[in-house]
Amino acid sequence: MTRLSGSGDDQTSGRGAEPLSAALEIADAVDGLAHLWSVAAQGASLRLSPHQLRALRILEAEPGLNLTALAEGMDIGLPTASRLCDRLEAAGLLERMLHPLKRREVQLVLTARGRQVLDEVATRRAQALAAALKAMTPDERATLSRGLRAFRSAQEGVAKEAGGPGL
Repeated sequence: MTRLSGSGDDQTSGRGAEPLSAALEIADAVDGLAHLWSVAAQGASLRLSPHQLRALRILEAEPGLNLTALAEGMDIGLPTASRLCDRLEAAGLLERMLHPLKRREVQLVLTARGRQVLDEVATRRAQALAAALKAMTPDERATLSRGLRAFRSAQEGVAKEAGGPGL
């Protein structure tokens, strides 16, 4: 974790250093959020790895992807994607189905159980996040919300300038 407390080495002065100081604070918050996210997901009835959850979320967003498209979307190799799908299929979370128009292509489709697990994880994560937000004042929550919108907008602007993808 990026610690801001302690010796003060992370404290910076001067106007030009403010983005770095804010970046360190945000890094700490992201670490905390990632931990909250992971712990909430692991409390679901079926414990899945972050990789498995990501694959299910991709397939939920784009039903019927083939193995190659899933591997590319996850930035993993084809053998790794195949083993991942083998495990998800064995757990009853996805099905491999022949493409109706391309007989050689296999589509990956979530099962009802796969959608149920994703819903459960999303609910648990939302509840964990809501509990943390409840500890904040309404003004702090509003400020956080405005800050997140501004961050997202700024990041999208930077991504467009760089010619890369936004969020």
